[in-house]
Amino acid sequence: MNGQHRKEIRPGVYVEIVLKQDQRTGKRTAGIVKDILTSAAFHSRGIKVRLDSGQIGRVQEVLPDEKE
Repeated sequence: MNGQHRKEIRPGVYVEIVLKQDQRTGKRTAGIVKDILTSAAFHSRGIKVRLDSGQIGRVQEVLPDEKE
């Protein structure tokens, strides 16, 4: 799942996001969704979320499970 549809994302899901400062490089940060910040059902660049760590970015991929 590519993270463009809000219905794919919910609190507790493990995702990879791109932080604002990493948009040019595309560097991804993995974490667990705490809050969904985008209210729209779809966003072409990814739904904006806040991770448990407090980091905010756009979802690039919804991962099947947390990596150990």
